[in-house]
Amino acid sequence: MFPIFLCRVNLCFFKKMYSAVAFSGSGTFAYKPSVSELLQSSSNGVCGMPLKALGRARLGTKRRDFTVFAKQRKVKKHEYPWTQDPDLNVKGGVLIHLSPFKPLKEKPKPVTLEFEKPLMDLQKKIIDVQKMANETGMDFTDQIISLENKYQQALKDLYTHLTPIQRVNIARHPNRPTFLDHVFNITERFVELHGDRAGYDDPAIVTGLGSINGRSYMFIGHQKGRNTKENIQRNFGMPTPHGYRKALRMMYYADHHGFPIVTFIDTPGAYADLKSEELGQGEAIAHNLRTMFGLKVPIVSIVMGEGGSGGALAIGCANKLLMMENAVFYVASPEACAAILWKTAKASPKAAEKLKITAGELCKLQIADGVIPEPLGGAHADPYWTSQQIKMAIAESMNELLEMDTQGLLRERFLKFRKIGGFQEGITIEPERKVNMKRKETTLFQPGMTSDKQLQVEVDNLKERVQKAKQSSGELPVHDLNVMIKKLQNEVDHEHAQAFKALGFDDKMVKLREEAAKSRTSKGDLALKQKTDKLQEEFDKNLPNAPNYARLDHKLHMLKELESEATNAPPDVDEIVKSINNETSGTGEE
Repeated sequence: MFPIFLCRVNLCFFKKMYSAVAFSGSGTFAYKPSVSELLQSSSNGVCGMPLKALGRARLGTKRRDFTVFAKQRKVKKHEYPWTQDPDLNVKGGVLIHLSPFKPLKEKPKPVTLEFEKPLMDLQKKIIDVQKMANETGMDFTDQIISLENKYQQALKDLYTHLTPIQRVNIARHPNRPTFLDHVFNITERFVELHGDRAGYDDPAIVTGLGSINGRSYMFIGHQKGRNTKENIQRNFGMPTPHGYRKALRMMYYADHHGFPIVTFIDTPGAYADLKSEELGQGEAIAHNLRTMFGLKVPIVSIVMGEGGSGGALAIGCANKLLMMENAVFYVASPEACAAILWKTAKASPKAAEKLKITAGELCKLQIADGVIPEPLGGAHADPYWTSQQIKMAIAESMNELLEMDTQGLLRERFLKFRKIGGFQEGITIEPERKVNMKRKETTLFQPGMTSDKQLQVEVDNLKERVQKAKQSSGELPVHDLNVMIKKLQNEVDHEHAQAFKALGFDDKMVKLREEAAKSRTSKGDLALKQKTDKLQEEFDKNLPNAPNYARLDHKLHMLKELESEATNAPPDVDEIVKSINNETSGTGEE
């Protein structure tokens, strides 16, 4: 039994050796090195000489009594990441073969979105006129120039007034440049790094080291495919837990060696199949979130397409979050939101508008820190120009962040996310945002809702109470006096506004406000002040002609009477105590 076992071991060993070497024509063994061996041999100082060739025994040709056939098991050919026949003379060496990302052999087919069809009609007319000019030999130059000008103007009008759902469609455009397209356009050198050291290499997330203007960065990004075959291979840019753990490993590597991190976000979300959930999809994302807040190197994230939910945020906890002009960043896709709220995906345009997912809206909400411009027609219209805009944005942001110390970087990253959704008292907010973000303060009095007779009755009753208190040397109703004065002030202001509107001064005031917004010089401010004073004089002069002048005069007269009564009255003790309490509580909070 023992000799038979030894024979089997020797035969298996010989089969392995036979698979590594081959007979040459002269009867000696010829050896063909693999890429991995070439890489290993270069580190040992023996260039071009494989390690196996250095240590193999030379076999003679005397004994040829038998022939050994080693059958290899048929397996599916897999070119990733190694190639079968690497070219050793290629620029960049053997490492260039590590990246499976190559230029497409065929140009991508043009895809026309629904809202772009009017532009395609104009483009078709231009082609038809050019074809007619070529066939007939007639001069249609003026007509072609006119149509081209009309096309450019229509293109500009369309892409400067895009709706949120139209921007979503552009962000999902199949010809939109991918992460690796941008990386190879903006870097001088790029080496892709693979694997999470715990599972398989997720192709939906690509990581690697690259240099821009001589400075090295760690690049991490979602990678979508450029055609159906690539999309299936890349899982449509939806990572599994292995992809997020690969990104995490590279973040630790960059943090250890001091490489700034640049992440590119373009995913509809993390891959939500049963296997991914079993392997810890949520835990992998949560681990990335926690780790990114503690990294001591600057982080810049760029949303170049879709930024879907936690799948995007897992590599998006950065010091600076920049968005492409037609990119979107959302918790739930418009279709999913519409299906939840309105029970139909057809309401996605309405959902996209309500979600505030575009770059402009997110900059207003201070979630995004900047917008990177795109050419008219989207990033796919001129990918190289778009990449250069990204390159400039990265350089500008990194120059700003690299001037900060470690504690400053960590604190800025923490505060950036801490302030999202929070409010702080005492800071002026835009009126439009204030209406949407804060609950309206309820007022005690609605001006214009109380009739003149009722106001007169309330004022007369209050005056009688004041007279009785004076005659009997009792306590004056100071609090009620102050409340009634505030109510009358609101009424007077309301009547003034009605008179201003009735006399047609609204348009003039709007123009003055527009001029004030544009003016930034002291001379402009002086001219605006003169115009405002002139408008005030004109309004005062025409005020008696207002239809509500009688009501305004009557309320103003009642207000003056009550103010004179309040001037002679002692101070309101309750109001003084209330103000003291407010000041004390405010000091304690500070």
